[in-house]
Parts: sequence; C-alpha cells; structure tokens
Amino acid sequence: MTSDGRRFPGLVAASAIAVYLLLLVGGTTALTDAATQCAAWPACGDGWTVPGTTLGWLALGHRIAAALVGVLVVASAVVAWRERRSRRVRAAVTAAALLYPVQAGLGALVATDGVTAGALSLAHLGLGMTLFGGLVAALGWTLEAETGDPDERPTGRPDLAPPPADAGERPSLPDDPIDRAKATAFAYFRLMKPRLMWLLCLVAAAAMTLAGGTGLGVGTILATLGGGVLAIGASGTLNHVLERDIDRRMQRTSDRPLATDLVPVRNALAFAALLTLGSVALFASVNWLAAVLGLVAIAFYSVVYTLVLKPNTVQNTVIGGAAGALPALIGWVAATGEVGLGGLVLAAVIFLWTPAHFYNLALAYRDDYERGGFPMLPVVRGETVTRKHILWYLGATLVAAGALATFDRLGALYVVTAVALGAVFLWAVVRLHYERDEGAAFRAFHASNAYLGALLLAVVVDSLAI
Repeated sequence: MTSDGRRFPGLVAASAIAVYLLLLVGGTTALTDAATQCAAWPACGDGWTVPGTTLGWLALGHRIAAALVGVLVVASAVVAWRERRSRRVRAAVTAAALLYPVQAGLGALVATDGVTAGALSLAHLGLGMTLFGGLVAALGWTLEAETGDPDERPTGRPDLAPPPADAGERPSLPDDPIDRAKATAFAYFRLMKPRLMWLLCLVAAAAMTLAGGTGLGVGTILATLGGGVLAIGASGTLNHVLERDIDRRMQRTSDRPLATDLVPVRNALAFAALLTLGSVALFASVNWLAAVLGLVAIAFYSVVYTLVLKPNTVQNTVIGGAAGALPALIGWVAATGEVGLGGLVLAAVIFLWTPAHFYNLALAYRDDYERGGFPMLPVVRGETVTRKHILWYLGATLVAAGALATFDRLGALYVVTAVALGAVFLWAVVRLHYERDEGAAFRAFHASNAYLGALLLAVVVDSLAI
C-alpha cells in the first residue's frame, strides 16, 4: 500500500482524534467556566466582539478549533465518495459530516444559554461520542478492507500440543548457601508476577486520588497499595501453579519457576495462601468491603480466568479484563467506603483497554498460544479479525476515558495526556494493520502500556493538584 493509498485512513484517523480532543476539552471544568466569559455566538459580547479575558479566549479558541475540525470531517466524507469507498464507510463518514453541524449547534446553545448540566449538555456529549465512534468505525472498516487477508484460514480451537522433548537438564539452585538463598528468593519473586504490580497498583492509586484527593491518610494509602501488591502476588502464584504443565509447552513461559521445578508445588501453594491472608488483612484494616473485593480479585484471576475462561473461550481476554478493573473499585472503596461512579468509570476504562492491549501480545505470540492449547482470538478467528477488534476496543477505551474527563478533579493535564497518548496508541494500531508483523504487534503493545500508565499518572497528578 503506497502512502497515497493511506491518505484516506490517515484523514479519518486525524478527524477522529480531533473530534476526541474537542470532546475532552469541552467536558472539562475549565471550558465550562470559560463559557461564562463568552456567552454569545460565534464570538463574545454581542456575538462579534473579541474576548477580554483569558477564559474568554479559551472559549473562543475552542469554537475556532471546532470549525477547523468540521472541515476535516467534511473532507473525510468528500474523499470517501471520490475514492468510492465501501458503502458502510461512506455512510459512516457522511453521517458524521451531517451530524457535526448539529453537534456544533448544541454546543452553541450550551454556551449562550449558560447550560452547564442537564439534558442538553448530555445530548451534546453523547452526540460527540457518537460522531467519534462513527469515525472509528469507518477507519476500522477501511483498514480491514485494505489490509485484511482474504485467504487467511484460522485454525479454530487449538489442541494441546504434546510436551516438547527434554532439551537437557532443568536448571537447579546453586550449591553456595548465599547464592542459593538469592536464587530461591528471586524464584518466589517471579511467582508474584511483579511486572503486573506497578500498573495495577497505579490503577488503585488513581482511583483513590480521584475519590479522595489530598484527604487520604498515609495509612490508608499504604495499606491499600500493600494489599494490592500481595493480592497480585497471590493471584500470580496460583496462576503459575495451575498452568505449570502448559507453561512447559510454551516458549515464553517454559522458564517459569514451577515449570522448571525450581519451586515445589506444595511450597508455592503455601506461599499463595500466605500472600492471600496478608492481602485480606491489609485491606480489612482499611474497610471490609475492600477486603471482600480483594478476595474476589484473587479468586477471579486465579480460578475464573485461569481455569475457566482462558482454556475454554475465545472471549477469555475480554471477560478476564474484569480482573484488571477490580483494583479501580478497590481503590475507590478504600477512599470512600462504597462503590462510586468514578470508580466504575475508571474500571470501565481498564476493562475496555485490556483487549486492545493484550490482543497485541496474542498476535506476537500466536504460535506459542496455539501450542499451549489456548483459544486466543488470533488462533480461533485469525489475525485480521484480531487487528479489527484491537481498533474497536481502543475506540471504546477512548470513549470511556472521555467520560472520565468530565469529573471535576481532572483538568488540562488529563486532557492533554488522554489525547496525545491516545493518538500515539491509535497510530501504532494503524501501523499494525499495514505492517502485520511481530515488531508492529510489540510496538502497539508498548504503546498501550504507555497510554494507560500516562493516563493514570495524569489522574493522580490532576486529582492531587500537584
């Protein structure tokens, strides 16, 4: 595909991100306050007066940007018809072009009538999200048509591969007592899946600060994050125990401590039990609801996901996203004592992000997952479908993150981060569609990590007003 052939997808992607930027800026408290300084249309004062305040200029700048974005959206529709794109692509971008003036009109009513809440503002936000969704759909259908492999034949539900031939002796612990102690400690540390800890603890921290701001006690923060670390460790250890035979069949997991018999199963189970008790105790010191949710998180990941979902359904990654979303609820509950809307919206962001994130890894390790007998999406339905689903879930993630931007504690840093890193993530996913190799899959995977990590940090910083 030449660069000219990529012009239309690039135009639609730019239009989608531009609409998304307007939505997030429009949903912040700063713009709501600015609208009161420029309560006329299209400019301020009598409708044609330049603003006299910084907030007024912010409101006017948003309107000018909206006009420029409208040009992008209309251009997408024009190019779609000129290049005779598919019927559904033309329908999506044409609907976006026709609805955009309606969206702008609703924005004008909100600004001039001073309406900052209620049905009109919700309609304005809802229509904007619909426009964004339509452009993402058009982009997805375009990429599928241009980069999909019509001859691809998914293998369907994989069979468990036979164990590999023993290539040599399994690793053993050193004889020197100090070296042996270090190797043993590191083996138990690996059982806890430490690479998951930083991100999931950041999820809980973002939820706590979004709910409690600077009013949280140090003890509550430490107990919640400490309980989270131990809960992740317990879940990871049980996952290692339950998948030890399959881990030996897969290249990327064949060196795990239980797969190589560095840690006895009995010891690993005792370690998991100890971590679970410690986690529940720390959560209970905050409140009992946090302790219950922590125990649910351990059980869901180690039993529901590992034993039920992962080996049996192609939707394992989607449903399994609930495990990563639970820390958001735990963090919110730790700060407030109850499940709240902010915790649920943040949990939705994590839940929707998980497939957009993990499907990239499933593409990179497709053959490995097939050897393990796991019905991952690239194995069962093919790589073309998987790439399409990555884009769908990315779009849904951005919508959920946009809804989170309406919370009062979040401001400019969150908006800039969500849009900038969202654009980088989208760029990586578009490149994945065209390059279709392991390097592109890993690039999109790392972009997804950067997006969520930066987004959560922005939530923490904005909420604490650092």
